Amino acid sequence: MNPITSSFGSAVGGKAEGATVLFINAIMVNTGFLKGKKLLITGVLSNRSIAYGIAQACYQQGAQLAFSFVGERTYTRVAKLAEDFQSDLLFDCDVSSDQQINDLFAQIHQKWQSFDGFVHSIGFSPKEGISGDFLTGLSREVFTTAHEISSYSFPAMVKASVPYLNDNACVLTLTYLGAHRITPSYNTMGLAKASLESSVRYCAGSLGAFGRGWRANAISAGPIKTVAAASMQDFGDILAVVGKHSPIQRNVTIQDVGHTAAFLMSDLAAGISAQIVYVDGGFSTLSVYK
Repeated sequence: MNPITSSFGSAVGGKAEGATVLFINAIMVNTGFLKGKKLLITGVLSNRSIAYGIAQACYQQGAQLAFSFVGERTYTRVAKLAEDFQSDLLFDCDVSSDQQINDLFAQIHQKWQSFDGFVHSIGFSPKEGISGDFLTGLSREVFTTAHEISSYSFPAMVKASVPYLNDNACVLTLTYLGAHRITPSYNTMGLAKASLESSVRYCAGSLGAFGRGWRANAISAGPIKTVAAASMQDFGDILAVVGKHSPIQRNVTIQDVGHTAAFLMSDLAAGISAQIVYVDGGFSTLSVYK
């Protein structure tokens, strides 16, 4: 079954019901609150990626989607995932290059003329920056790489996209609680995410000054077992603690994050900008737990 429609699978079964599922999905795509919106999604690496959950929710609400990939090594994988959203709009972009960032939006312009925003789901640190002791793993190279890819890339993409944004467009990035709190092994990435969150506020101010309803926000998601997260030392322990102690008594899912992202990308959230929206089951509100 198409993963976009699989959330309805428990309610129906068999061929007739399968047709009903496809019909329901078609209705959602044609009547959703993102109908007519054109959005770029970055960072889709598997169907477990947070970016995939965001793409899923945006597609269900009627958005047309384009995707970025990084070089030939990821093209085939991303192209296969893009098929789930009936999209063949794929653009190569290594965000360590300003020229490739500029080329990305120029190529999108050739396909869409203008568009309604993007989701930035990009982050990277060398392994020594996300394992063990913070100071032990700290180096100028690790610090620079983590900030260049995880933080600088977002405002750089915002700047490059400005000529092509429709009125009421929204840009969205993903952050984590480790930007504010000491988190085991998150280390240098925590510094990069703190910088990223600050850039959201400054981007929101700059975009708002155009007077066209442009917005910038971030989602701070709880820990989710993605391919990227699995590379971080102690991640399993973090997942267990948050799942046990968060007010909702479970870890959040890519669907939880996706639904919030779809709302923020829509005109329903026209009054929300410069915000860090927590989708973590309330864990970030806790002071102590037992």
